[in-house]
Amino acid sequence: MYNGIFVFAGSLLGPLYALYVEKLGSGIFPVSVSWAVFLFSTTLFTYLISKLGDRFNHKQLLLGGYLVRMICWLVLVYISNIEQLIVVQFVLGIGEAFGTPAWDAIFAEHLDNNKHIMDYSDWKVVSNGVLVLGTLLGGFIVSSYGFKPMFGLMAIFAGVSFVGILSNETLKES
Repeated sequence: MYNGIFVFAGSLLGPLYALYVEKLGSGIFPVSVSWAVFLFSTTLFTYLISKLGDRFNHKQLLLGGYLVRMICWLVLVYISNIEQLIVVQFVLGIGEAFGTPAWDAIFAEHLDNNKHIMDYSDWKVVSNGVLVLGTLLGGFIVSSYGFKPMFGLMAIFAGVSFVGILSNETLKES
């Protein structure tokens, strides 16, 4: 449930990211550059997590990923140029690298015997459903109120997910 809320938070920005970057007055190419920096950072740190991550508590890695991304989404409220955005995107990639493999590991640990397709399919239905809702809500918020309130809302939802996972007893051993 909490990862569904977190995915919802991220989906608020979804396809609006390009509009946000272009609104910084940077044109089209910086959209690609800033997204490439995020992907590069995610890939680099995911590789490092692949080598070291199993030495750490999966729940703590997931929480770290949530926290880093929550802070980055909040910082987006204050971004005024592409250079600042690129730094935030790099750090956001670190959060992604901590959180996503940890979530995948926790999910895999909780799969039901002989029901893997059903479990993964159920998660895809949930995640795709919240992606649809988040994308629509994000478009409404940005068109009605602008990007800054949406970034704040993203951070709030990420905070709810963080607190929810932090207090979840079933993940204590993960």
